[in-house]
Amino acid sequence: MTTTTSEEKTPYHNEYDENDEKQRRISLADSVAGTDEELMAVRSQAWGKNGLIYMWIGIGLMWTIFELDNATVYNYQNFATSEFQQVSLLGALSTAGTIVSAVLKPPVAKVSDIIGRAETYCFAVALYILSYILCASSNEYNQYAASYIIYCIGQTSMQILNQLIVADITTSRWRGLANGLVNLPFMIIPWIAAFIADSALNTVGWRWGIGMFAIIMPVCSVVVIVPLLYFQRRMKQFGHSTKAQATFLSFFSKIDVGGMTLLVAGFALVLLPLALAGTTPSRWDTAWVPALIAVGGVCLIALVGYEWKVAAHPLVPLHFFKNISLVLAWTMGLMDAFAFSATHTYMYTLAVVVHEFSVRDASFLTFTAGCMQVLTGLVAGALMYKTRRYKWLLVIGVAVRLLGYGVMLRLRGATNSVAELFIVQLIQGFGSGIVLGIFLVVAQIVVPRSELSQSTALELLFIYMGNALGSTAAGAIYTNSFAPRLRDYLPNSTDELVNTILNTFTEEPFANGTPERTAINAAYSDVMRYMTYAALGASIFGIILVWFLPNLQLSDKHNLAGEMEQIKAESSKRADEGMLRWWWRTGRLW
Repeated sequence: MTTTTSEEKTPYHNEYDENDEKQRRISLADSVAGTDEELMAVRSQAWGKNGLIYMWIGIGLMWTIFELDNATVYNYQNFATSEFQQVSLLGALSTAGTIVSAVLKPPVAKVSDIIGRAETYCFAVALYILSYILCASSNEYNQYAASYIIYCIGQTSMQILNQLIVADITTSRWRGLANGLVNLPFMIIPWIAAFIADSALNTVGWRWGIGMFAIIMPVCSVVVIVPLLYFQRRMKQFGHSTKAQATFLSFFSKIDVGGMTLLVAGFALVLLPLALAGTTPSRWDTAWVPALIAVGGVCLIALVGYEWKVAAHPLVPLHFFKNISLVLAWTMGLMDAFAFSATHTYMYTLAVVVHEFSVRDASFLTFTAGCMQVLTGLVAGALMYKTRRYKWLLVIGVAVRLLGYGVMLRLRGATNSVAELFIVQLIQGFGSGIVLGIFLVVAQIVVPRSELSQSTALELLFIYMGNALGSTAAGAIYTNSFAPRLRDYLPNSTDELVNTILNTFTEEPFANGTPERTAINAAYSDVMRYMTYAALGASIFGIILVWFLPNLQLSDKHNLAGEMEQIKAESSKRADEGMLRWWWRTGRLW
């Protein structure tokens, strides 16, 4: 009889643990897949024969109204800030709006899980109506800015809800194509919106242009709210309520009020001072600028600890950061949005002032990239459906984006032709149509249905944070660079003249060929080039990070969370190979 020592048992014991962990991951993957398939069957029954058809019609109509609102209000905002003689604050206002739009997406998504999609949709529409009335009746810039923030809350709520509804009713394989289809109205709306905005500004003015949506929005929203209420009632009859049961106190715990407060305060206190610093006489020497940034940084650091140790239902689940697909989608989405926003915040002003575009033609230039984006996104979605892969498309997309910013350095200035300006926009639209759709699809397919709202909201949060940072950079560059460059080109100018040119663009005091007009055009060209340099630097990160993104195979399931668990199990087994080598050998990289 032999005696086995503890040292002899150890290797076998470790091997058992490793195999047991692998089996646990595979079992979890099977459990996730099984639960999801059962829920998909129940949801299909709840929608009935025609329910999904009505829902698609409703979503299509609301995306159309959403784009019409977004396209026209963007134009009116330029003239509103000009009327209040605060054009230099356009970047700060855009930053404030994008901050609000970004940080409120996760809370709105969680609220919709708890009280229901339809009820949250009603809340979004109510905020829209309130904002339209307040914006249209504004008598000063501060009043308009506050009303615009309410508008952004309603807009971001509706956007995340529309995205979630599409994700709820599609499989991972169809997701990209479905997102492309619902965005089809953008192929037409900008051109119509340009005529509407031009007509409104030349007749009733920007106030009535905004105010008319207080009637249009609630009427059209009925086609989405009614099918959603019907579906929620049917799901309850089948014993699968779409709402989470919560008491008054547990409601605040489920939406993570503490985490939401730290998130909103942290990003707002960091980004807003950056945008507003250039509007103070002493700029960065002003004490409140570094103070607010420091407090914001502390809030963001505290957010990590709070979500880790305190939050019962984290707004930002920390296990998301262990998912390489999510982290890369967030990072690339942020950098791409930063680059786009940095180069487009003042593009409308460039078109009107330097190239003397009309409101209609400036709108055409602004939305050319968006129309190209929709067309390319639709084709990319079809290719994803056909090939069941997305990474090769993303590599092409980030490369085109990088190329576009390089071309922009040469083709966006005072001396460029109208055709060259539009060519740059077409190149940018081609790239963004690929990358933005894939970022969203990746964020939605690598998590189970129960975490869909949070992952979608966080992806859009990072994209909007990129927009906020880009607007911040553009506003800082414009405010701090335009006046010095104008003085260089026009040394005899007075401070009053420089400030007038800086803060308004609707007046035309100088004719073409005069020294003043030449100086203005040259200063705008320099400022736009500085903004493009910032975008070019940010876009380089995308071409590097894309190589590390796993290339999952899309399926007819709602998500690929089960496959992600299998990848974790396989990757732990092949740890001795090295992750990059294993990805390359198994085709995960391509």
